[in-house]
Amino acid sequence: MEDYILPTVLGVVMGFAGRLVMLRTDYRQYPTYPHGDIIHLALGLIAAALGSIAVPALYEHEYTAITFLSLAAQQFREVRNMERNTLTELDSMEMVSRGRTYIEGIAMAFEGRNYLVIFIAFMTSLTTMLVNWWVGVVVGFVVLIIAQYFKSGKKLQQVADISSGHLRFDGPDLFVEDIHIMNIGLKEAQEIIMQKGLGFILTPKSMDSVVTLSNLGQRQAILHDLSVGLGVYRDSGNPSLVPISKRDRDDGRLAVFFLPQIKNTERGMKVISQVPVLENAVRMPSESDVMKLSKKRGSS
Repeated sequence: MEDYILPTVLGVVMGFAGRLVMLRTDYRQYPTYPHGDIIHLALGLIAAALGSIAVPALYEHEYTAITFLSLAAQQFREVRNMERNTLTELDSMEMVSRGRTYIEGIAMAFEGRNYLVIFIAFMTSLTTMLVNWWVGVVVGFVVLIIAQYFKSGKKLQQVADISSGHLRFDGPDLFVEDIHIMNIGLKEAQEIIMQKGLGFILTPKSMDSVVTLSNLGQRQAILHDLSVGLGVYRDSGNPSLVPISKRDRDDGRLAVFFLPQIKNTERGMKVISQVPVLENAVRMPSESDVMKLSKKRGSS
């Protein structure tokens, strides 16, 4: 049993360190500090313990102990449900909501990171058993770096070019550049929009990006992150001041109209550039069999 203490302890330490690195309260203030952090760190410690203990169990041919991993998977699915339910309840109180697609992406991320912790702990413990402790630590750090890569996906700046857009009125119709946003008849609201409003144009970089930007969940995520990064100049009961996005149906460009508390175009563009590309919003029509066949015919 003493031979298993060092591999188990190193696995737990490296797995927990991985969860600590992957857990970061950013500008969106989620998870909340400190209570949200405590919940996820505690779950990360459990995941690290499960991953590291699995190796001694295999060495002792205690294959029934591995069934606890399936129990852990069920528990971490409950973590996903917990995050989804919590964020859905909170979303109803947001001035600019996250949207269901964004919430589902966050919930998936928290579930997936616990599996990454199990993998880090398992590889550290296994390498320590097979070779020695310092090689186990090195492998643990390498796997942690790999986990850092997989913990986050693309940002919006990778799929679209972001530029500022000029706001203008044509009678009661509001435009961002040449893209129609909505009809606003009140002169008072028009004056506020021209004084406080910001407009942005997102130009997709590929056919896949056009479809991704057309997703309503992705567009809502942009508006929510802008409201967090710049604040929002509105209160409940002001429908004419609600931030909104509309796309050009001809070329797929997306126009974003927003009324910030802090009017800063450069900061707004930076916030949009860092909006995550939601997994559930990603579509790849270029990879479909029909498109591949069309390309082959075109090249022949």
